[in-house]
Amino acid sequence: MAATHSQGDKTPRTERGRKTLRKLLDAAATEFAEKGFHEASISGITRSAGVALGTFYTYFDSKDAVFRALVSDMSAGVGKAAREALDPSMGALEIERVALRAFLEFAAEHKEIYRIIDEAEFVDPDSYRAHYETIGSRIEERLKLGGESGEFAPGLGTPEAWAVMGMNVFLGLRYVIWGREGDPDFEEIARRANMLLTRGIAS
Repeated sequence: MAATHSQGDKTPRTERGRKTLRKLLDAAATEFAEKGFHEASISGITRSAGVALGTFYTYFDSKDAVFRALVSDMSAGVGKAAREALDPSMGALEIERVALRAFLEFAAEHKEIYRIIDEAEFVDPDSYRAHYETIGSRIEERLKLGGESGEFAPGLGTPEAWAVMGMNVFLGLRYVIWGREGDPDFEEIARRANMLLTRGIAS
């Protein structure tokens, strides 16, 4: 994931600094995912990152701060994965299919995202809410553009965007986190979810 940490003058300005920040965020993801926020420690993060304890405080003020930065980083990673998978030539329905597949692939590479985002609801509610509101806004914008192009119904907005987001999140839970042998691949899952958007479920 691309480092998106922002703490005023603690934002790294060199490539070496950005690489160190990336190591800390990756180590924090592992530490929080394996131990949970309350059992995780700064020393555990620095050991995993292979940096000195003092280096941590060059970038973060506390365990809470690195957790907030990690949630923001993961949220940005979800958006980046979708953007990189999309092409301007795609229609609105294809965009939703490809964006879902990209999310499933991202979640498969970063399974810790589910535990960390869920824990953020209690550790840092503002980050938790910002994560979902940011993703919901991205989807809402796509739905509006689809309405303007005539591929989607006009007037789609926040309720529909959050319904799509909810579907995507729980498909990830079922097929990435709880995946079983014999499950359809991510392309098939995205295709079937896209069919639901296209045709609905009424007979």
